[in-house]
Amino acid sequence: MVFCSKCGTQVNEGVAFCPQCGSPIGAAAPPPPQYPPQYPPQYPPQYAAAPASGLQENVAGLLCYLLGWLTGIIFLLIDKRPFVRFHAAQSIVVFGALFVFRIILSFLWIGSYYSGMFGIHVMLSMLLSLITLAAWIILMVMAYQGKRFEVPVAAGIAHNLAGKV
Repeated sequence: MVFCSKCGTQVNEGVAFCPQCGSPIGAAAPPPPQYPPQYPPQYPPQYAAAPASGLQENVAGLLCYLLGWLTGIIFLLIDKRPFVRFHAAQSIVVFGALFVFRIILSFLWIGSYYSGMFGIHVMLSMLLSLITLAAWIILMVMAYQGKRFEVPVAAGIAHNLAGKV
């Protein structure tokens, strides 16, 4: 029986990294103390469970994109795993920017309606909606597959954002 030396989680034989906290598995740590038996068992702090969402990394990465920048903020605050934090930060950057573009486009709607440019406004709005839908699907699929897909401009900002919090 092998336990993580950092968080005390039981891991399978031959696993290189702890699935709970991500630390490398070195020498086997002793199991949590059982004597005297306590109800409920009280473990020392080194065996306390890591504060994680309880989800697998790929599912948590997918959920970062579910409601756009809103779920990105939530997962950036509650999950400490680097893979999930990157996808949360990238969700904030990508869908936050698309949200700002949508707001700017809605303010330009009034001017386009009275200046005869309403058709151009409708096409830009449809293009922005299509880009948002495509980004949403692609990023969710890539995160679920466990890939660290980086949107060209947003990835650099996301790396900075994920590392600071």
